[in-house]
Amino acid sequence: MPGPADQSKLRTLDVGCGLRKYPGAIGIDRNPASAADVLCDLDRHPYPFRDGVFDRIRAIHVLEHVSDVLRTMEEFHRLLRPGGRLFIVTPHFSDFSSYCDPTHRRHLSSYSFRYFGENHGGFGYYTAARFREISVRVRLLALWRWLGLEWVVNHWPRFRLFWEHYLCFVIRGKVIEIELEKA
Repeated sequence: MPGPADQSKLRTLDVGCGLRKYPGAIGIDRNPASAADVLCDLDRHPYPFRDGVFDRIRAIHVLEHVSDVLRTMEEFHRLLRPGGRLFIVTPHFSDFSSYCDPTHRRHLSSYSFRYFGENHGGFGYYTAARFREISVRVRLLALWRWLGLEWVVNHWPRFRLFWEHYLCFVIRGKVIEIELEKA
């Protein structure tokens, strides 16, 4: 893992960068009013970059908008160098924001991205893109965070599974933050 001084040397792609492109990153977006360096439709693959050219990809509130999550994850896999990292933020399926935005096509859980790992439940044959899970963090609404439930959900994976199965529509999630490494 590079130290703080080396972070500036990492080549980062900010997918769907919008108006707040990540500092030092190359931003891509479909909106000409965005801060994008490259304009492209995120549903049209391949993106206009060579294979394995990025050390990091950031997809902040992007995957819930794309038409094909599998194909987009395959594109991220193609663009990352071996060992490159993918950072994803997406609404948790139990959050109101997941459903109130008419441009959201997908409603994802904290386990949705295990599909791309070794523990894919036997259905991983739909894609060859493989990622190793580095971290998964669920953000809860402020009251539950203040009461300490966010800490419990994030520190005990079995409790997170129980929460997602039985409690998440009462104790709502806000967003999921996932970091994956290209396998």
